[in-house]
Amino acid sequence: MSLSRRRFLGVVGAGALAAGITGWGGAGSGQTAELLRSRIPLPPKFAVPLPIPPEKRPTRSDARADHYDIVQRVREVEIVPGYRTPIFGYDGMFPGPTIRSRSGRTAVVTHRNELPVPTVVHLHGGHTPARHDGYPVDLLYPTGWDDVGHEHAGTVAGTRRGSREYVYPLEQPAATLWYHDHRMDFTAPQVWRGLAGFHLIDDDVTDALPLPHGERDIPLLICDRAFAEDGSFRYPALDPSLRDTPGVRDDYMEGVAGDVILVNGAPWPELEVDAARYRLRILNASNARRYRLALNPEGEFVQVGSDAGLLAAPVPHDRLDIAPAERFEVVVDFAQYPVGTRVVLRNELGGGATSDVMRFVVARKAADDSAVPRSLAEVAPLPRTSASVRREWRFHRGKVHGRRGWTINGKPFHPARMDARPRLGEVEVWRLFTDLHHPVHIHLSPFQVIGRNGRGPGPFDAGWKDTVDVRPAEYVDVALRFEDYPGTFLMHCHNLEHEDMAMMAAFETT
Repeated sequence: MSLSRRRFLGVVGAGALAAGITGWGGAGSGQTAELLRSRIPLPPKFAVPLPIPPEKRPTRSDARADHYDIVQRVREVEIVPGYRTPIFGYDGMFPGPTIRSRSGRTAVVTHRNELPVPTVVHLHGGHTPARHDGYPVDLLYPTGWDDVGHEHAGTVAGTRRGSREYVYPLEQPAATLWYHDHRMDFTAPQVWRGLAGFHLIDDDVTDALPLPHGERDIPLLICDRAFAEDGSFRYPALDPSLRDTPGVRDDYMEGVAGDVILVNGAPWPELEVDAARYRLRILNASNARRYRLALNPEGEFVQVGSDAGLLAAPVPHDRLDIAPAERFEVVVDFAQYPVGTRVVLRNELGGGATSDVMRFVVARKAADDSAVPRSLAEVAPLPRTSASVRREWRFHRGKVHGRRGWTINGKPFHPARMDARPRLGEVEVWRLFTDLHHPVHIHLSPFQVIGRNGRGPGPFDAGWKDTVDVRPAEYVDVALRFEDYPGTFLMHCHNLEHEDMAMMAAFETT
C-alpha cells in the first residue's frame, strides 16, 4: 500500500526496531498507545532552557505574497545533553522554523527534499486548495531517488522530484497552525524523526486586542520521544524485508508513546517569566499521547483560542485535555504567584517521568499592559436545518489487506476512492463514532462541535476546531461547511500510527 518501504526502512536501520510494554494503554491512563522506553538514562528535568523556534524570514516578497524556502535534511542535534540525535528536519531543525503570516496574504513555501525518503507537506489547519493541501500520495521525492514512477493511483497534483511550491492563500482568521509530514503509511515515523513546525497567522482583529504579545507570546510544541543507546530516536519500525505494510510494527498498532517529554525539542525545559500575563500557544504534536495539563502550584488557564482561531469569549480552565494535533491558546497570569515560585506544567495523564512537561520560574516583577477582554471574536453558529446533509463515520479496528489495522466505516483508506462528495457552501452534520480514543482531523475547513453522546459540547470544544478528541465508545456531532476549493481532501485519525494503518477517508468537494 506504500512505496519504496525497503529503501525507507533500510535508511532508518535495524536500530530502530524496539520492544515496548504490551497491552492497551501501556503509555499511561487515558491513552491509546504503547510505551516505548529509552535505552539511555533519562535526562534531568528542568535543566535546559526552553528554546523558541526561530521565525523564518521571506526569501522575497511582492505585492500579494511572501516567498519562503525550506530545505528538508538530515542533521545531528543535541536533544539529550551528551548525545547526538539524527533528525529529519525542516531547515535541519526540530521543530522546524516558525512561519508567521498575515491573514489574506499568500504564503508561497518552496520545500526542497534532501532527505533519503519521499515526503509530503501538510499545513494543518490551513484553508488550502487541494493541489497544495498535502494529499498523502502527492509525493516530493529527493533528488536522485531511483523509484520515481512507482506511484499510487489517485494523486491530486502528481509527484515531484527535488523541490515543489506549496501555495497557501491564508484567507482565514488569525490562528495557530502547524505544518508536518503527511506521507502515506509513513507519517508517524517521519514526524517522530522531526518533521513538524509552527505556522502562525495574525490579523487586524487579534492585533487590536490587548492580549500578551512579543516576548510574552510563546509557542509550545509538546511531544514525546524515546531514545536508543546511541542517542538516536527509537521507533518500532517494521523489518525492511516486508513490503506493502505500514511503517510501524503490528504490536504498536495502538500508537507509539515515548518516555521523554520534549517542548520545542528540549527535554523538560525551563522558562524564566515575568510576574505578568503570557499567551501560550500549546500544540500537542505527539504521535499518540494525550495530555491533561495542569499548573502546580494550582493556577488557571484562560483559553482565548482553539485550533482555528479566537473564541467568542474567554473560557477559564483548571485543567486542559489536549489530544494529538489539537491547539489551545491560553493566557496564564504569572502575577498570581510570588516572585521566585517554580511553576510546573504537569501532565495528569502521565506516569513517572511523563507526569511533568516543563517548568516556569517567576523571576521578577514587571509592568504588564495586557488584559483578557470579555469579548474576543465573532463566532457565529453554523445554521442547521432538518434538511442538512447528515453523515456517519465509524472509527474502528479492522483488517487491512489481511493484517490488523484501523478502518473508517469498515474500509481501509484507498487514495482513489471517494467516501463522500460534499457540496461547497452547504452545511453538513457529521457524526463520528469510535471504539477507542481517536483524535479526528478534517481537512480544508474548520467545524463546530455541537454535541457529545446526545448532550452538549464538552468543556474543551469551544470555537472553531479542525481536530476533535473522540473518546472510547463515544459519538461526537460536528457541523461544518466546506468553502472555496473543489477537489480531494482527507478526514483521518491523528493518532499517527492509526493513520498509517489506514484510518483515513477521502472526500471530494464539488
